[in-house]
Amino acid sequence: MNNIANAAAVPHFIQRRSLHTVFASTSGHTEYVVEALIDSLKSIAPGWEIEAMIAEKAQLQDLLGGDVLLLASATWNTGSIEGQLNPHMWVLLHDKAKTLDLAGKPCACIGLGDHRYFYTARAADHLEHYVEAHHGRLIVPTLKIIDEPYGQEEAVRVWGKQLVDALKPADRC
Repeated sequence: MNNIANAAAVPHFIQRRSLHTVFASTSGHTEYVVEALIDSLKSIAPGWEIEAMIAEKAQLQDLLGGDVLLLASATWNTGSIEGQLNPHMWVLLHDKAKTLDLAGKPCACIGLGDHRYFYTARAADHLEHYVEAHHGRLIVPTLKIIDEPYGQEEAVRVWGKQLVDALKPADRC
């Protein structure tokens, strides 16, 4: 899933942006949400360059790529502790990128979860905390997908529109 969307001809009035997504998906749910977002962004924001990669292949410099960084992970119950990040995302953020300075980089997060657990979508909180603790700038409220992502494409599309709107330059007089 590399260079998923890359429009060649972009009208001059469309702001060209690049979104770099790093996601952790073992069951395929987080990947499904990321793909649904990318499909939506192709029509909402033509001309955006969108790259997505899985956390286990990401390196420190991958978190600095693009104009905007999007982190996405499901909530896991690892080590007998409920409400953790996917283990691949945890290794990336707390091992490989432990000392990374995002230096004000615009960021967004997606967290998935299951309503059966007390910490339903706690991965979202962990991702937000990482961004804030590493000097990133959250530009939209985090998207939380609860239970199966299938059938929640409209929520993903609406959130994608908010992401695009958050990056639009101020109207010029």
